[in-house]
Amino acid sequence: MPRAHAEARDPEAFAKLVRGLGPGPFVAVILFISPQADRAVLASGLSAAFPGVPVIGCTTAGEISPEGYSEGEIVAVALPRASFAVDCLGVDLGALDQQELIGRLIRARAGLARRHPDWEDEFAFVLVDGLSIREDELTAALGPGLGPVPLFGGSAGDGTRFAETFVLQDGQFRQGWAVLMLVRTACKVKVFSLNHLTPTNRRMVVTGADPARRVVHQINAEPAAQEYARLLGKDPAQLTTFTFAAHPVVVRIGGSHHVRAIQQMAPNGDLVFFSAIDEGLVLTLAEPQDMAVHLDSALNALSEAGKPAAILACDCILRRIEAMENQRFGAVSSLLKSHGVVGFSTYGEQLNSMHVNQTMTGVAIYPPKA
Repeated sequence: MPRAHAEARDPEAFAKLVRGLGPGPFVAVILFISPQADRAVLASGLSAAFPGVPVIGCTTAGEISPEGYSEGEIVAVALPRASFAVDCLGVDLGALDQQELIGRLIRARAGLARRHPDWEDEFAFVLVDGLSIREDELTAALGPGLGPVPLFGGSAGDGTRFAETFVLQDGQFRQGWAVLMLVRTACKVKVFSLNHLTPTNRRMVVTGADPARRVVHQINAEPAAQEYARLLGKDPAQLTTFTFAAHPVVVRIGGSHHVRAIQQMAPNGDLVFFSAIDEGLVLTLAEPQDMAVHLDSALNALSEAGKPAAILACDCILRRIEAMENQRFGAVSSLLKSHGVVGFSTYGEQLNSMHVNQTMTGVAIYPPKA
């Protein structure tokens, strides 16, 4: 699977990406775009750079290039026509109609199956506005239309600014938008999700919240940040993005724990979350294992039946922050490079019918069957 990368502010970025990807032919190109890039210049140059090829992408909270973790770049991934078929569906998050979306998904899946009945493997890849607060609703709506097709994806980022995030489709950068790419392939594929967190026995209950804005006002009937800090043995003034990355909270759903990551503390002491939160929810503090050791083990497991030709991944920004703060950034970056992982750092991840946080979701793509 061809991959390339270039400095986002380089006026020759497109030319370098085209050369890096090679001649194709391709059925799709995916771009992970630093917020440092000039979106207007990018949009105007897409059709010339990749003529006749659907191009999707999003802004990032950091990139994962063929060299590992990177910043200020555009990372490109191309799907060769010889082994892949795709259909890209745009979704206006402000006018989400579940029944209409289900119909579109079923028709798209059927169309890909008719074109390539001998290709048996499928997956779905979604990119969504990371500040839309609509990811949970979107993934719930996608599930019935996808049926057995595994889905993964990521929420577009804006570095650590949390100001504006964009999804790219049809030459336009959009807010309040998602793009779903259905993929049918001659390659074997495996969609995965991993995290390095272990639940503790320290629990808390959300007793005051604004679910529509993912804001928690009270925990255990106390001001949210104050109580969270107390459980950690810290002063609320000590709470930082790294604190939230190092001490996440999880909820138990269907026998498994899923992270409900904290984005930031509001000036009034509320806690703003990356994903769905509601009153009555029981949260459990989790503690991280060594990220590099865990990642090495998880990526090696994907190679047990043969090494993937490529791994496309959506990696939470909180994992990147934790790796930097714990002096594991270089080790993690080296592992991503050695295992052929490319993708981006996200404001959240999607896995099947769920929106999750502080995970790496992705797809391992193996060489085509002989």
